[in-house]
Amino acid sequence: MVRVLITGGAGFIGHSLALHLVNSGFNVVVYDSLERASSLGVSKLREKNIPIIVGDVRDEVKLRNSLKGVDVVVHAAAYVDVEESVRRPLMYFSNNVLGTVSIAKCSLESNVDFLAYLSSAAVYGNPKYIPIDENHPTEPISPYGLTKLMGEHVLRFYSRIYGLKKAILRIFNVYGPGQTGSYAGVVSKFIERVKRGLPPIIYGDGFQTRDFIHVDDVCEAIRLLIEKRVCDVFNVASGREVSINELANIVLRIAKFNVKPIYEAGRPSDIRRSVADISKIVRVLGFKPRISLEQGLEMLFNYG
Repeated sequence: MVRVLITGGAGFIGHSLALHLVNSGFNVVVYDSLERASSLGVSKLREKNIPIIVGDVRDEVKLRNSLKGVDVVVHAAAYVDVEESVRRPLMYFSNNVLGTVSIAKCSLESNVDFLAYLSSAAVYGNPKYIPIDENHPTEPISPYGLTKLMGEHVLRFYSRIYGLKKAILRIFNVYGPGQTGSYAGVVSKFIERVKRGLPPIIYGDGFQTRDFIHVDDVCEAIRLLIEKRVCDVFNVASGREVSINELANIVLRIAKFNVKPIYEAGRPSDIRRSVADISKIVRVLGFKPRISLEQGLEMLFNYG
């Protein structure tokens, strides 16, 4: 049985992945500081008796001990709040970049077979063309995006110089249950407001676009990668471009809530358009998103 260690495994994507992999027959262990863990995630991991090792990814001694007998590492641990990264860049560089150096070094020393790094569409910055493929220039516009890109470079270095087998997954706008706190995106914020009987708040004119993918589809993409172990870079997304206005209208329709969104001043750092070219991951890994945005939003609205 393949043993997988997930760093940040009590976070939003991490705990969802742990559950998905256990249900697919993998032996899973979670490594997480629990500093920003999802309370829902921790309780679900405990329900499934998935071991949780409490530790910082920069603690090399603890990390090396935890990697004994591990075949695959999924490195999901990161600070992910773009606005916070602007205010506290040093904290982001320390956690996200040095944490990735520690993971790469310890994985090599522990003879881990394969490392999957969860990167972000934030590495691309403002698109030069649409849809965005994996060869698109990487020019991040936030410290968060820069730290994810630096993590990619760290892993490329360890791969080129020391032979680390790795893959990079650039995840677009992921949503699903358990997305709270710093993980909360526009989807969870819209649904939270509508459930409280309040209209969604849209920044700008709402014609800015994003590519939304359900967390279960992200987990399936990672499972396919672990099984095929292809050392490459892949976009993980739905390939569907959706405006924020359309997103708000779908949520309101599901809720049967007849109100208009509130429009507030746009945010200067907002990217205008974003949608992924997913042809590479479809071709190489056989990945196909299974949950439409409408299905995923309805599931999330009715969750809990």
